[in-house]
Amino acid sequence: MSDSKNPKIDPLVIAISSRALFDMTESHRVYEEEGLDAYQQYQITREEEALEPGEAFPLVKKLLNLNALLEESPVEVILLSRNSADTGLRVFNSIQHYHLDISRAAFCGGDSPYRYISAFNSHLFLSADGADVRQALELGVAAATILPSKKSVADRESLKIAFDGDAVLFSDESEKIFKDKGLEVFTKNELEAANDPLSGGPFKPFLASLQQIQQAFSAGEVPIRTCLVTARAAPAHERVVRTLRAWNIRIDESLFLGGLDKGEFLQAFDADVFFDDQQGHCESASNHVATGHVPHGVANE
Repeated sequence: MSDSKNPKIDPLVIAISSRALFDMTESHRVYEEEGLDAYQQYQITREEEALEPGEAFPLVKKLLNLNALLEESPVEVILLSRNSADTGLRVFNSIQHYHLDISRAAFCGGDSPYRYISAFNSHLFLSADGADVRQALELGVAAATILPSKKSVADRESLKIAFDGDAVLFSDESEKIFKDKGLEVFTKNELEAANDPLSGGPFKPFLASLQQIQQAFSAGEVPIRTCLVTARAAPAHERVVRTLRAWNIRIDESLFLGGLDKGEFLQAFDADVFFDDQQGHCESASNHVATGHVPHGVANE
């Protein structure tokens, strides 16, 4: 139930590729091994067969379910695809098969769809193509490459999203110091700069949009929980806390792990998805939860 005291919610727009939304492993194999003509024929002859859900399908379904809980229908999902409209008919038939409320799409006939991400005013782009994700990040849009995960879907209606800190929610300014000069200099810098808020990273606007939706619910009825999962430890935690306070953004849970492996903590939080900039952390986390690699910042140069 929305709270009439709150102002109208700005839409949260999620752009997603067809290969992240649906399992297109077999059709992609046909394209890679047999070429475009064979791929087109493969999709057209099977366009009445619904595709199986992909890695990001459960997340998208939970995001769209928020629209049933609020009058404003705050979430919109846009399909961005390298398919042509002709071969993409199977994708749209699959969307209808699963009763997903997705009506806007860009079919780009083999070209990258990233150039439409900003035109749709997207807050988040999820794809199986790392090159498209990098281009989206260069446009200033939060974006992640969805990795194959061994995670079984959490059987609950609530949505739980976990974020790494540096180079994801925050800029990579401190991570650069850590990489160049080590933990001791990093910790000293963070203590000295504790009262100086960090600059925002690519996922700051997405987190702010999630918070706006959270605030539309009455206390105790919020179906979204957010969690910061960072390798930072005390005393470097203080700058993070003060940064979020300066941004006027609240995170429900914060885990300062001091270098411990994040996977089991993410499993304990029961995240629907976790976003991290470091490939190694992502591959480890994907054993426990659905994971998006954010190829941004110094760790990806």
